[in-house]
Amino acid sequence: MTKTSYSSGDAIADRRAGYARMLAEDGELAAAAEVMQQALELAPNWAAGWDVLGDYFDRLGRTAEAISAWRHLEALDDSGQFGARLKLAVHGAGPAGEGTAISYVEALFDQYAPKFEKSLVGKLGYRVPEMLDALVVEEMARLGIARFERGLDLGCGTGLMGQKLRDKVGYLEGIDISAAMIAETARKKIYDNLDKAELVAALSARQAESDLVTAADVFIYCGALEPVLAALVPALLPGGLVAFSLEAHDGDEAVFLRPSVRYAHGVDATQTAVIASGLQLLRFETVVLRMDRGAPINGMLVVARKPEVVALAANDGAGTDGDVAA
Repeated sequence: MTKTSYSSGDAIADRRAGYARMLAEDGELAAAAEVMQQALELAPNWAAGWDVLGDYFDRLGRTAEAISAWRHLEALDDSGQFGARLKLAVHGAGPAGEGTAISYVEALFDQYAPKFEKSLVGKLGYRVPEMLDALVVEEMARLGIARFERGLDLGCGTGLMGQKLRDKVGYLEGIDISAAMIAETARKKIYDNLDKAELVAALSARQAESDLVTAADVFIYCGALEPVLAALVPALLPGGLVAFSLEAHDGDEAVFLRPSVRYAHGVDATQTAVIASGLQLLRFETVVLRMDRGAPINGMLVVARKPEVVALAANDGAGTDGDVAA
């Protein structure tokens, strides 16, 4: 995340940073990095400047210099909004930590909100809400569900998923970590209620009240899936559905941090985590989620169901609900 709009407090440093930005836009990254270093000599405590410099070095493939810039950034960015820890972790220079980097994700989407739909849908071919909605519709027909009483859209953003759900849900709520995203979607009047909150904390404070929970490209910022599901399942009514997407990878790790500073999840590990959480896996599909810098981003679409009754021990003669993966 490059926040070049943040002033250094030094007019000359700001002018040099502006010149560096123009050089970078023209593809002159080495020259941009040199000019940005000059700006930082004038404003050595400028966190946003170190973030930009690290990005220039990273794009040049000068990893050691990028790490050095992000070390400076880490020391200056107490709130973590620039994601220095994550950027260092991507390059093997530190641990990623556990859970969502709340300040970073909040700042990222506050900045991104005004251009979110134009960039994601118009330029990157984003179709996750449509694809998830299609799977939900198919499972509604298979299970004989005419309508959901109460739906919860996690990471609702500007309401792309909510628009698909609106005619299927009696009372629809949206949760997002970004106030700017909440403001964008509030104008559309899609949701009956909107809440600015981190999703695990919000889910942990709820009782079982939703019969549909969705999360379109949200868990890719949360790291390990197990803590998210541990908070989500108790908030879901028996018989309720959850539908979500993840970025996928074919390696042995359950989850790893990509250079994009998004998490990718292992295919087998994801299926295991869903089942271990107590959910019944109804649909599991691997798809192309969108394009990123001209390359397809492979991912997973998951629809699962909370059992209508809790399964008892086998020696009690109890069965399970009977819905299995499609």
